[in-house]
Amino acid sequence: MATGDEGVRAEAIREGLKIVDAHFSHDVTTISIATEIHRVIMGITKNPDPYRSMKDEEISISRELIGEIMPAYHTDFKGLVALSVLGNAIDFFRDLATIREDLRQHVEFVVDDSGKFEAKLGNASKLLFLADNAGEVFFDLPLVKWLERFARVIYVVKESPVQDDITVDDLKKAGLEGELEMVITTGTATPGVLLSQASAEFKREFEAADLILAKGMGYYETLSELPGDGRVLHCLKAKCKPVADSLGVPLNSYVAMLR
Repeated sequence: MATGDEGVRAEAIREGLKIVDAHFSHDVTTISIATEIHRVIMGITKNPDPYRSMKDEEISISRELIGEIMPAYHTDFKGLVALSVLGNAIDFFRDLATIREDLRQHVEFVVDDSGKFEAKLGNASKLLFLADNAGEVFFDLPLVKWLERFARVIYVVKESPVQDDITVDDLKKAGLEGELEMVITTGTATPGVLLSQASAEFKREFEAADLILAKGMGYYETLSELPGDGRVLHCLKAKCKPVADSLGVPLNSYVAMLR
C-alpha cells in the first residue's frame, strides 16, 4: 500500500524483518514492534500515510451506511454502545465487500459489561473516548452525544497516521470535527497507545479521567498490560485469534468488557 515500486518494497520488507529479529520478545508488546516497522516503512517508501486510500474508503462507506443502520439500534446506552462497536468491524486487513456485509449484521455481545459501566456514569465528570479506525467516528458520534449528558467527553485520535487509525486530519475529511466538543491526540503514531511514548497532555487526561471507553484491539493490546482499575470499557470486535483467546471468546465476537 505504501509504494508500487517492487525494489523499494523489497527493501522495506528486509528492514522490517530486521526489526522483528532484533526486538521480538515475550516481554514486548506486538504494538511496540509494529510501530517501529511502520516508521521504517514510511521512511523507506517516503509515504507518510500508506493507508490513505483505505481510510478514505472507510469514511465513505461509514457515511453511506450509518443512516441505514442506526434505526436498528436502541437509543439507550447499551444500544448506542452496540452501534459504536459495530464500527469496529472496519479494519485495514479486511476487504471492503466483507466490511459492508459485516456492518449490516446486528451486534450481539459475547461479553457485555455495558450495564456496569453505565452505573458508574452518575459519579463521572470526565470521560476519555479512545477512537480507533477512520470510519468509526460516524458510529461513535451518537454515543458521544449521549455521554455528554453525564460527563465532559474528550475524543482521542492519533497525532499522525498509523495503519487506518483516525487522525485530526481524518476527522476533517469526514466533516465531523465540529461535532465533537473536545478532541486531543495520543501524541503518538502507534496502534493503541504506548504510554511511554504518549504526550504529556494525553497522560495527564488519562490519569484524570473518571472513565475511559477504549475502542478496538490496539487499545486492548496496550492497556491490558496495565493493572485493571475498573475505569476502562474495552469495546471491540475480536478479529484475530490471539486477541479472541486472550478475551476468552470465539473469533469475531463483539465484546464490551470492563477492566
